[in-house]
Order: sequence, then structure tokens, then C-alpha cells
Amino acid sequence: MSFFAILLALLLEQARPLSPANPIHGGLRAWALSVSRNCDAGRPHHAWIAWGLAVLLPTLLTLGLYWLLLWGLGWPFAMLWSVAVLYLTLGFRQFSHHFTNIRDALETGDEDAARARLAEWQKVDVGDLPRSEIVRHVLEYSVLSAHRHVFGVLAWFSIGAAFGLGPLGAVLYRASEFVSRYWAYKQRAQPQAVSPALQRAAAQAWTLVDWLPARLTALCFAMVGSFEEAIEGWRFHAQQFPNDNDGVILAATAGAINVRLGGEALKTVYAPGTTQGLQVGTEIGDSDSTPGREPEVGHLRSVVGLVWRSVVVWMLLLALLTLARLLG
Repeated sequence: MSFFAILLALLLEQARPLSPANPIHGGLRAWALSVSRNCDAGRPHHAWIAWGLAVLLPTLLTLGLYWLLLWGLGWPFAMLWSVAVLYLTLGFRQFSHHFTNIRDALETGDEDAARARLAEWQKVDVGDLPRSEIVRHVLEYSVLSAHRHVFGVLAWFSIGAAFGLGPLGAVLYRASEFVSRYWAYKQRAQPQAVSPALQRAAAQAWTLVDWLPARLTALCFAMVGSFEEAIEGWRFHAQQFPNDNDGVILAATAGAINVRLGGEALKTVYAPGTTQGLQVGTEIGDSDSTPGREPEVGHLRSVVGLVWRSVVVWMLLLALLTLARLLG
């Protein structure tokens, strides 16, 4: 059932992309903000209670409704619920338009438009970022977005479905990622809005939740790309990136398509009391870059192929598991 739910959700998302201003995501933002305001007392145990309310409560409600539909109305209704949840949590169209617009601008030689669209996507002032660095940042942001919106959701949904938990895993993964990012953003935009204890708890929980999916994504990229180079990058260069899970994915990607990733990172800071982003360049250093060719526009097409081949591998694996279950 999980294979058909994922397939239907992907097809639906391609045919009718979810609007960024949809009420479900707006409700999740309002819920996360309400929880932080009412439960964040600045102590570690309060922080974990707030995280549990923000993430585990909607996750358990999703599971409860799935079981109610499964045992009350039958598996077709439970599958439709899974499709609906996956439609809200899974999909390329939640970020792919940014990638496509930047790639098109670079292919026509309009680097100013590419910089403007990159700045709009990541909410940074990219200044006079050179062409190769535009490509590198787009590669990194796109691969991580594909992981968080597609492969990570697939991994946790598949794990949950295998244990009869329906779409629980998809909600757990996306909610964990969202509150970690949202509470960090609120702290930058409005100092003292979120306590350091709550930020640490959300970041630690997100690191734990993303640990296995990040390595499955890296392994999948290695399988459909240059395997030996991807595994070598994973082993020897993942630690050069600030975030361990992201580093595994980016190092494997660099090896899989033979491109240099890492180096100067764009960060966004917010002036006190505002949400205006200002660009800050953090030099990681050339020695901390992965080996590989200088990023070129052609690598954007390479990473698209890498991602879609990985999706095919995931779907084939799920199809085989579904077939084995039906025959067994």
C-alpha cells in the first residue's frame, strides 16, 4: 500500500503543486509559534515538552486518524489519508521552481537574474557572487532540499508503513525539520523570542531524526552515481561541513558527480527587531572543499539526473517489497 500511496502523492503533487500559502502549513507555523510562546520557560525539560507538543502531538493525531480509518472504514480510506498526508509533506514542486529559474538564467548568461533568484530563494544578499559560486550554492541548496522534501520523507514513511504506522513517519520527519528551522529563524528575526534551550532541543531532535535518512540518501546517490568516489567523499570529506548529516549528503553528491562543493558559505543574519536578511560570507577555506571539478552549469543537469535516478531506485525497491508482501 505504501508504494501506491507514494506514487499517487508524487503524481498529484506534479499535477497540482501545493501553494506555499496553504492553510495546513500556515496552521503548523501558528501551532509552533503558540507552543514556543506558552511552553518555552528556558529550561531543558520545558524545551523537550514544547518540542513534544509541537512535533509529537500532530504526529500521533495523524496516526490515530489513520488507524481509525483503517479499522473503521477499511484500507482504501486509510490509503487515501496516507496520500493526503504525503501530498502535504512530500514533493519536488515545493522548491524546484527556484532551481529551474536559476538554471534557466545561467544558461542564458543572465547572471544578475540568477543572483537575484538565489537571493530570493535563500533570503540572502549574494552581492557579486561569481558564476561558479552561484552554481555551487544552487547545487548544495537543491540537493539538501531534495533530501528534506523527498528522500527523508520517503525513508521515514517507508519505515513507519512497514510497522503498520501509516503516514506517521512522514509527519514526524517534516515537523521535526520545520520546528528546528522555524524556531531558529524566529530567534534571528526577534531576539529572545525562542530560548537557547528550545533551539538546542529542536536541533538535537532534528539531528537524530535525520541521521538515518541522510545516510540512506547518500548511499542512494552513490549507487546511481560514481560509487567509489561518492563513498570516498562520504568517508573523508563529510566532516568538513558544519552539519554532520548535511555533510554526508553533500560529500557523497560531490563524489557522485565529480564536483567541488564546500568553501565560502552564505549565511543570513537578521538585525534586531527586523526580518531583513543581510549577507555574511563565512570562509571555510579551499582546503576544506571537496575534490572535484569547478562547478559548472552542466552540473545542474547532472544533479537533476542523480536525484531522479535515486527516486526510481526508491520506487523500484518499494515496488519489489510490495510485490513480495502480496505474494507472501
